[in-house]
Order: sequence, then C-alpha cells, then structure tokens
Amino acid sequence: MSAMAAIVGAAAGAVQAQHCYHGAVKLHQLKVDYNAEQDRLLMLIAASDAVELRMWLTRRFVKLLWPLLVKLAEEASPRIRTQANPEARKALLGIEHQQAVQKADFSKAYEGSKSRNMPLGEEPLLLGRIQTGHDRKGQPVLALHPAEGQGVTLTLDAVLLHSVCRLLQAAVKKSGWDMELKLPGTEAAPTADERTGRTIN
Repeated sequence: MSAMAAIVGAAAGAVQAQHCYHGAVKLHQLKVDYNAEQDRLLMLIAASDAVELRMWLTRRFVKLLWPLLVKLAEEASPRIRTQANPEARKALLGIEHQQAVQKADFSKAYEGSKSRNMPLGEEPLLLGRIQTGHDRKGQPVLALHPAEGQGVTLTLDAVLLHSVCRLLQAAVKKSGWDMELKLPGTEAAPTADERTGRTIN
C-alpha cells in the first residue's frame, strides 16, 4: 500500500450514504490520498458494517471545502465561539486542533476490502457540492454530494473533524497543487506523520 492518510476506529462519527443506502452507520476508518493519474484526492470511508464509500475531491472542491471545515471547527467549540478577540480565537483553534489530533489513532493501515458493500458504486463519486450544519445534539454535519444526485453525510465529533483537516493538509502537500491549507493558530511546519501520510483510525 502506498503512503496514505487515514483515520481508523478511535474517532467517533456517523456516516450516511444517501439515495442508495439509508440509515447512519458508525465510521470505522477514513483515508485521504492524492492520486497523480487523476490529479484528485481520493477519500475512502469504511463503515463498521462492511460498507465502503469512495469519493473524488478535485482541487476546486478542496478549495471550497477547506474554509467550511475551518468554520465548523470554530463553531464546534464553545470557547472559540464566545471569544471576541480574533487573535485569541486563532490561538484557541490551534490549541484545540492539536489536542484533538493527539486523540486520533493514525497508526493502523486502511482496511478496505473488496468484500465490502459499496452502496455508491465501485467508481469513486466525483464531488461537486457541499453543505454544512449541525445535528440535534449540536455536532457538526458535513454533506458531500456530486453535482447532481445524492452523496454522503458525515456527523463529526471534534477529533474526527480536526483529523479530517489534518488528512486533507497532508494529501494536498503531496499533490503539487501549489495550494496550502492553513488552519489559523497552527504551525505550518509538517510533522513526521504528515510527511509519510496517514490513515485515521
């Protein structure tokens, strides 16, 4: 397996593949990597009941997605929401980002399998639309859709939200897109894990 980014198991979250698959399932792993042949990022989501979702993220889509993720991260924290000072908000976001990422498990390889059910099809879904919001418990919700039709809705806790940000940063650094995903209040220097790529567990 090539160097890839993924989060597995330790990050709590729910995922729903709309239209083809109904009902939320627990997220097991999430992986993001750059595909040079397609010049796109490939996001793979493995759910706990042997479901796998595959999605393409173009440079344009990532450019639209990133500020929305940063806003979700700010809105998800009561400390940041109630802080009026812009510099203090940046500092708090940086602190909470580091704390959340430290709680994520990046140590395991992605466990995608051909035996997994793929409700959106084997070919990755080309994403073109984004919607964000919050569920009834106040948790951030991220809906990723193709230009037409239904897509995937992710319910994110703080660990998963910040981990997805970290995975996107690492994948974009490998892309050669001449684009940097900056999170206010964080250091720009890459860590050893970011240089090698990861999976969220």
